[in-house]
Amino acid sequence: MIQYENLQKTNANFYDAYKNAFEQVLKSGWFILGNEVNNFETAFAAYNNVKHCIGVANGLDALTLALHACNFEKGSQVIVPSNTYIATILSIVQNGLQPVLIEPLLSTYNIDVSLIEAAITPKTKAIMPVHLYGKMCQMDTIMEIANKYQLVVIEDAAQAHGASLKGIKAGAFGHMAGFSFYPTKNLGALADAGAVTTNSNVYNAALRRLRNYGSEVKYFNEVVGYNSRLDEMQAAFLQIKLKALDSINQHKKNLAKLYFENLKSDFILPVIEPDYDDVFHIFSIRHQQRDKLRSFLTQKNISTEIHYPLPPNKQKAMNGIVDHCNTPVADLIHATTLSLPISYGHTQDDVLKVIETLNSF
Repeated sequence: MIQYENLQKTNANFYDAYKNAFEQVLKSGWFILGNEVNNFETAFAAYNNVKHCIGVANGLDALTLALHACNFEKGSQVIVPSNTYIATILSIVQNGLQPVLIEPLLSTYNIDVSLIEAAITPKTKAIMPVHLYGKMCQMDTIMEIANKYQLVVIEDAAQAHGASLKGIKAGAFGHMAGFSFYPTKNLGALADAGAVTTNSNVYNAALRRLRNYGSEVKYFNEVVGYNSRLDEMQAAFLQIKLKALDSINQHKKNLAKLYFENLKSDFILPVIEPDYDDVFHIFSIRHQQRDKLRSFLTQKNISTEIHYPLPPNKQKAMNGIVDHCNTPVADLIHATTLSLPISYGHTQDDVLKVIETLNSF
């Protein structure tokens, strides 16, 4: 059986280092906002070439707190792609803001920048581009638009650790960026974890208050905050894995290269573009008979995933919020996309077997 993801295999190379880190944190007796969090924040900020990294509890909180730090008036609008994972939308809604859905490009699955300006109104305060599947959005154009209309840009970089455009990494373009370290991510923790990156001293200070009950000094609360802190144990594990992130990304690029070179033309493959360094958190193909294809692969003992079965505006949770949007491009992507095995725990032989089976469909 070729599983879509096997976290035991993915983390096997790090077991000894994890055990040592666990013992060190346990013996330290300090488990919340200590040296391990500080060290990881410093290392991750340096990796992304930004001034600040603020560790939080998960990727959703990263986006939610980033928006909260902007202090937008309730009902303000945030532009966001129509085919993102629902967490991006939830961060907007939970701040009392209005998501404005923009269709993606069918080629890249990322927000179609040519549609952004027409969607801007006097209520528009921010753009939240999503680097879906590990491919950067057209951030240079997005920043030009944002500067023109004085909008805040918050990157959803949950799937794009180490991805870059023209040498600039995900999380270094916008005013802030939210990262998830969910265990299946290229930089995955052993539980939920997340972070916000920023070059702004003002946002950095606000986010550090917000994640810790609105407090800078213990028991003195300046603002209404959250309890959303990256814990010491996960920070210790993430420091270990961060050192291997480039190797993890390269492994996934090597597996992607096999798909690109060997899959037959029946399948619509991801787009490769100059200046974009994609990290293939997800390798998504499209096929008109997606469900039949997935069943076929299951019968051949190959596990796949669908990212995602429903666009956000079709989710029950979005009734009355974004349920009346017309999103034919997102609908087509969600109806035809299929994610293939491409984890750090997969071998080239695994992927060649997947390719052989796909080509026999």
